[in-house]
Amino acid sequence: MDDEDYVMGEDSVIQSTEVNGSHIADTVNPAMIAVRASPLSLRKQQIPLLGHVSPAISQGSPKSPFADRIASETHSEDSSPSLGSENMELESSASPDIEVRLPPPPRFPPLPYSSSKTGLVYDSRMRFHAEPTSLMFSVNDIHPEDPRRIHEIFQEIQQAGLVQGPDEPDGNGQDDQCWRISARLADKGEICLIHTPEHYDFIEALQYKSEGELNDFANIHDSIYYNNSTFECARLATGGAIEACRAVVRGDVRNAIAIVRPPGHHAESNGASGFCIFNNVPIATRVCQKDFPETCRKVLILDWDVHHGNGIQHVFERDPNVLYISLHVFKGGNFYPSLPDADFNYCGIGPGLGKNVNIPWEDHGMGDAEYIYAFQEVVMPIATEFDPDLVIISAGFDAAEGDTLGGCHVTPACYAHMTHMLMRLAKGKITVCLEGGYNLRSIARSALAVTRTLMLQPPDRLAEDLGTPKESAVRVIELVKREQSKYWKCMYPEHLDKNDPSFAATQRLHEIIREWQSRVLADEHQMAPLAIRRPLISETFEHNVIATPGYSDPHPLLVIFHDPPGVMNMADPYNGRTELHNMWLTDVAKSYIDWAMNNGFEVIDVNIPRVVAIEDDDTGFVKADNPEVRAHQTRELASYIWENYIEPHDATQVFLMGIGAAYLGLVDLLSHYESTTAPESVVQCLIGFVSETAIQSIKRATDDNISGWYYEHSLVFVAKSHHVWDPNRQRKVRRKYGKLRKSNHDDLNEMLLEHREEVTGLLLQKKNEYEEAEADLRVADKIRQGLTSPPIPSGTTTPRLNNVDARQTSIPTASLKSPKLPPVGFFSVSNSPRSPRSPKKRTFER
Repeated sequence: MDDEDYVMGEDSVIQSTEVNGSHIADTVNPAMIAVRASPLSLRKQQIPLLGHVSPAISQGSPKSPFADRIASETHSEDSSPSLGSENMELESSASPDIEVRLPPPPRFPPLPYSSSKTGLVYDSRMRFHAEPTSLMFSVNDIHPEDPRRIHEIFQEIQQAGLVQGPDEPDGNGQDDQCWRISARLADKGEICLIHTPEHYDFIEALQYKSEGELNDFANIHDSIYYNNSTFECARLATGGAIEACRAVVRGDVRNAIAIVRPPGHHAESNGASGFCIFNNVPIATRVCQKDFPETCRKVLILDWDVHHGNGIQHVFERDPNVLYISLHVFKGGNFYPSLPDADFNYCGIGPGLGKNVNIPWEDHGMGDAEYIYAFQEVVMPIATEFDPDLVIISAGFDAAEGDTLGGCHVTPACYAHMTHMLMRLAKGKITVCLEGGYNLRSIARSALAVTRTLMLQPPDRLAEDLGTPKESAVRVIELVKREQSKYWKCMYPEHLDKNDPSFAATQRLHEIIREWQSRVLADEHQMAPLAIRRPLISETFEHNVIATPGYSDPHPLLVIFHDPPGVMNMADPYNGRTELHNMWLTDVAKSYIDWAMNNGFEVIDVNIPRVVAIEDDDTGFVKADNPEVRAHQTRELASYIWENYIEPHDATQVFLMGIGAAYLGLVDLLSHYESTTAPESVVQCLIGFVSETAIQSIKRATDDNISGWYYEHSLVFVAKSHHVWDPNRQRKVRRKYGKLRKSNHDDLNEMLLEHREEVTGLLLQKKNEYEEAEADLRVADKIRQGLTSPPIPSGTTTPRLNNVDARQTSIPTASLKSPKLPPVGFFSVSNSPRSPRSPKKRTFER
């Protein structure tokens, strides 16, 4: 060629000897130079959709049916004698010219990123990898990893006008369409950058196995199937991923999407598993690092498949130049692939420590709110700090709405937004490689949304009712941030190090706050701790049960079981740290104690810690106990307090109040102790405040009327978003759950403030009714005994009659009824310290 520069136009074709990764008809795979030529032509073939009953797929033959099918569909006039002969050796010294198809240059050279095209890899031959019919239980029993997956995605993108149709000749693509990048067969050297030669040889040998042998291999291995075309399809998938990434790194295209199968992220270096044969993304990563060491050194792999990409993690867990971030359902290790190193605390090994970030959801059901939150809080800050040269998305769409295998609810708009956020990294060099996703409509719509975003179309809006992320998701994100703060400056709060000089001087604030509360209540109301001497709960509730001095005297008694005080804080916007002067303690329950003391009540205050016991406290994060564990502890404590500090003493009335999970223990107390609901019981009512806790029903096998009693003696305020108010409930709430009242709030503190006037009004009403009845009782008793003295003035203290306290009140002389009088006869004042309702002295612990 002359020294004069050649002016390139769109879709220019030149004669060149330079190896290029994108190949079309009549070109040679650069990997084949100096090696025996493959019998497989690389011309794109438009083939019909393969079914699972195709004999060409299900029957074994001495020669690969994949190669036979392609060879039979290749026109003889399209094959070059010098390149297509199976027996011809191609020596590098006599390499022929290679026809290279170049992508069009940027439409506006000063803006190459925005005016370049998006690349797209798709080859219908990858659909030859299909489940053998002998493994199917029925004709309709189609394996989730279905050949139609890639066909549906490509059809959706094509029908949207974003890629050339099958009848359009190459080179006629419009500016607003993707540039087709041809897939090729990856060679053994490339695949063995990740996989062992033994694994490669095993997959290669599948071409010549009988169907029975293939099925035996599938049964031995983990969640996989094989057929005679598996080897060639897996090489095409890997080669397609390689060429998509190479085109992006070279700058041939702005970005790319590779619609390939079989997927790869579960494949280990020495074996196939989880529908995966060769691990496409790691192989493409290594090839790019090897071929472009100056421009592709650091690679970010973002895996949003609903399953953890164990194969990718294990390949790069020691590599400091590859950051692997995975968002997946974990369920405590009970979701595929069910490996413990998919948890948040696995961060890499040796030099790769910190370059592995797992975001393990505790359960299914995660949606847009949770994924966007994870991106904002973890993915983007860490990815930005890492500053990659290339971003590869392992794009499994099985977390999409409608995919029953994943059970999550991510919408196409959310996938588009996540892609859009990642596009600001690595100067926009991003490749999307298909992994899982098994609902054909879901994966097609999701992949189309991602493709539109790659082509610089703005993502669709997220739902207006997106809401806040689930509590479990927020908890997982906070765990990840705390763990990753060891390795990334952008992650807060910082992890506490046991080697820190101040480690020995640490103490958890929940212990300090409770001790402080005890002192404050002792100063204000002379409240003192009650001893709890029962195994398993004595240490937990030390300093957590306090009472006023007169709790055992004949006065009305308010017993409050509540969660620990809350803390509001405002973290420093620069470093994320929380300072004490920006923290506030919220304890609305104390206002009820103050009110009770000012209105003639005695109080037993019970604080239920969120953690039963912390053994070997290393200042690390401790997850709060679940409501069931806390409810069990509350039941144990409520029983102990009833037996030792309430029933044996002389309280005239007992009002139970349960706030949060502590409410469950009080309902259980009423269920198991018949004396609490007997006609002569001092228990007046149960008041509950429920936010996230399940509604507890009262039940007693020996009493069919217990639900009616509970309904008349309870008032339970329930958060407005609680599932009990779900309009789709098939059954209405029954009386055994108590008298439920819907609150206008979800937060317990807000609920306590909202209903305080109603609760205190109810307590005063019952207290006054009791005092009026006691006054009537005294008048009736004196009349029976022939006393003529005038009624006792209000406020005068009198001796207790019949174990009932006569407190200050006006005595209505006209009223002589007494609900507590026996039906006939007279009785005198007992000098016994025991109450008539407790004729038998109990043995209790002190």
